[in-house]
Amino acid sequence: MSAATDTDESLPQKHTRAEDALAVASGTLLISVGIAFFTTAGLLTGGTAGLAFLLHYATGIGFGPLFFVLNLPFYWLAWRKMGVAFTVKTFIAVALLSALTTLQPQLLAFASLQPVYAALVGGLITGTGFLILFRHKCSLGGIGVLALWLQDRFGWRAGKVQMGVDCAIVLLALVSIEPLRVFYSILGAVALNIVLAINHRPGRYLGM
Repeated sequence: MSAATDTDESLPQKHTRAEDALAVASGTLLISVGIAFFTTAGLLTGGTAGLAFLLHYATGIGFGPLFFVLNLPFYWLAWRKMGVAFTVKTFIAVALLSALTTLQPQLLAFASLQPVYAALVGGLITGTGFLILFRHKCSLGGIGVLALWLQDRFGWRAGKVQMGVDCAIVLLALVSIEPLRVFYSILGAVALNIVLAINHRPGRYLGM
């Protein structure tokens, strides 16, 4: 009896819909706070969010709408490779983050924010938000979808894949952004992805 109970407790436990909903809400909220750190300090991040930042700084169009539109092509990959549930949760997370970042200036403002602190703390907060989403089979689209698929298919760590792509995108910003801000942005990308590389490994987390 005891052995059977131990075996049952060691099996992966499926998340309920309520748990998934809470995870999507809390994960995207944390990420929106991290983005507030980045935008206040004039920094960037990687992935489709990084591209949205670059377009935002170049055109003045809001980050939220740009982020939503840039993610649209990746839903096909999510649908084909990761399944319907993953795609639906990802779409909801992207829409929610777009709405939060659009409304956030009315709810959150920093009088002063040192760039290195903004990069490191913003990166850690954002990475924790991504970790919550990833553990509930959800992402914020874009490179996150590709990183999760590569981890599931080939065992490549999602954090390392994301870190490589993120750093490449941030380096592209050298064309239009001053080098010091790009350096701070790389610090933020590294902090974000260290959270994922350490905590999101195949076989480490048994939730489904």
